[in-house]
Amino acid sequence: MTVLLSGFEPFDGAATNASWQAVSALRDAWDADEPLVAVELPCTFAGAWPALLAAIQEHRPRVVVAVGLAGGTDAVRLERVAINLVDARIPDNEGSAPVDVPVVEGGPAAYFTTLPLKPSLVAVREAGVPVAVSGTAGTYVCNATFYDLVRWADGRDEVRAGFVHVPAVSEPGRPVPDVGSLPLAAVVRALRVVVETALADLDGRLAPDAARVVSAGAEH
Repeated sequence: MTVLLSGFEPFDGAATNASWQAVSALRDAWDADEPLVAVELPCTFAGAWPALLAAIQEHRPRVVVAVGLAGGTDAVRLERVAINLVDARIPDNEGSAPVDVPVVEGGPAAYFTTLPLKPSLVAVREAGVPVAVSGTAGTYVCNATFYDLVRWADGRDEVRAGFVHVPAVSEPGRPVPDVGSLPLAAVVRALRVVVETALADLDGRLAPDAARVVSAGAEH
């Protein structure tokens, strides 16, 4: 079963993007039997989904995890819902800043992730990484890409697809961001666990208690 991960190029004047740093680091460290492919997406409304779809069509993955940066947070966020709305707070990398328009004209108001969310939440927490289930992926390029991805995955029972937001990353020898952050190794560990949990879900290896109910208070 091929795994496809995506991260974004830098945007808003930044030199790096933690999502691509983490995704490329996991790709380089990946040692499981399943092939893992990583693709860097343009941070543009017009280009992100076509680039991800092209990678999907080329590699035919069974697990697709799109990853984006959520600045100012200090936990990995497992996104539950993609909404059919674009409301850009800043222009994308092509200068486009749509306001109050749908991702897909006439599309459903929302789609849900098909990743095993609560088992992933439990597994990432048990791996020692701060994590939460998030009810909104925002209204920028991340959410638009998430919406198109789960729209594509809708009805494909053989596929698990969803979106994960990661904080800024801190690395040895580099200044720690003055906003919320996690060490790169911790973010990579969390993404690995999300992928492994999705693979386990696909082939029936999830432990019987892996989907146990997690109280709302324990998610944050």
